[in-house]
Amino acid sequence: MAWRGLAQRGWGCGQAWAPPAGGRSCEELTAPLGQPRLLGRRFNVFIQQKCGFRKAPRKVEPRRSDTGTSSEAYKRSALIPPVEETAFYPSPYPIRTLVKPLFFTVGFTGCAFGSAAIWQYESLKSRVQSYFDGIKADWLDSIRPQKEGDFRKEINKWWNNLSDGQRTVTGIIAANVFVFCLWRVPSLQRTMIRYFTSSPASKVLCSPMLLSTFSHFSLFHMAANMYVLWSFSSSIVNILGQEQFMAVYLSAGVISNFVSYVCKVATGRYGPSLGASGAIMTVLAAVCTKIPEGRLAIIFLPMFTFTAGNALKAIIAVDTAGMILGWKFFDHAAHLGGALFGIWYITYGHELIWKNREPLVKIWHEMRTNGPKKGGGSK
Repeated sequence: MAWRGLAQRGWGCGQAWAPPAGGRSCEELTAPLGQPRLLGRRFNVFIQQKCGFRKAPRKVEPRRSDTGTSSEAYKRSALIPPVEETAFYPSPYPIRTLVKPLFFTVGFTGCAFGSAAIWQYESLKSRVQSYFDGIKADWLDSIRPQKEGDFRKEINKWWNNLSDGQRTVTGIIAANVFVFCLWRVPSLQRTMIRYFTSSPASKVLCSPMLLSTFSHFSLFHMAANMYVLWSFSSSIVNILGQEQFMAVYLSAGVISNFVSYVCKVATGRYGPSLGASGAIMTVLAAVCTKIPEGRLAIIFLPMFTFTAGNALKAIIAVDTAGMILGWKFFDHAAHLGGALFGIWYITYGHELIWKNREPLVKIWHEMRTNGPKKGGGSK
C-alpha cells in the first residue's frame, strides 16, 4: 500500500502522509512507522509540511536540443565561438520556426535582385557623364604639377590596377575584417552571438541569416574564405557583372543559411553557424559550372591541378556525405545549399530572374524621368 511504501522509505510524519482519523500527535505517529498497522483500504494522502521536514527541491535540467553533451552540441569546432547551451531555446514546434526564415529568404532575394537591376540602370546612366568628367580630369592633370610620393596617388594607382571583380569584392572583404575585429571586443560577445551566428533555436532568426555571412570567429576561417573569394572574383564578375554578382552573393548567403536551418530542424542539431562559406560556394559552383574545363589548383599543392568540373563534383560529394553522416567541423548543409544554388542560377536562374528585370527597370525609368512636376498639384 501507499502508506507502507512511505514507511519503508523512512519518511517521518512531516511528509506526504497523514492518518485518516484519531488526531494523533507527531510523536505518536513516529513510533509505529516501523510496524505499520492496516488502517483499511481507504486513507487520505495530503501534500503538506510538518515537523520541520522539507522535500528537497527538484533540480530543473535545461532542455537539450542535441544528442550528447553541451560541448559536443555547440562547441563543435574551433571555427565558432564558445557558445553556452542556454543561449539557444529550441521551439517545441520546430517546423514553425522555418516559416519566418522562408518568407525572409524569398523577400530578401527579390529585393536584392530588384536593387541590383536599379543599380545597373543608374550605373549605365552615369557612365556618359563620367566619360566626359574623366576627359576633363585627365586634361587638368596634364597641366597641374604632380606631387611626387603622394600617398593618395599611390592608392589610386593600386586601385585602378585591380580588375572589376577585385574592386567589387574589396568591400566584402573589408566588411568581414571589420566584423572579425568586433568578435575580439569582450563587451560585444553577447550581441555578436545573438546577431552574427545563425541557428533555428535562436530568438533572432532572420537578420543573422544575412549578418552571419560576414562573420568569422577564426582568423584562419576568414583568411581561407576571403582568399577563395578574391581568387574567383574576376571570373564571376566577368560572367555576371558587378550588380548581378552582388545580388547573387547576398542572396546565396541567406539561401544557404535557410538550407542549414532546414537540416538542423530535421536532425535536431541546433548548433550555431557563421561564415561566408555558403555564399562563396555559390560563387565557386557558378564559375565551375560555366567553365567546367578550367584548371584549378590548391594553394598549398600548386603542382597538382584538376578541372573545375571535377572539383565541383568532389565538393558536392564531400558535403553530401558530411550532411548525412553528421560531421560537425563545417556546416555541410550550408555548403551544399550554396553550391546547388550556384549551379541552378547559372543553368536556369539567370534566364528566369535577371533577363526578366525589364518591367522593373521601365517602372524605375518612368519614375526618374517623369517624377513630380514643378509646381505640384493635380488636375
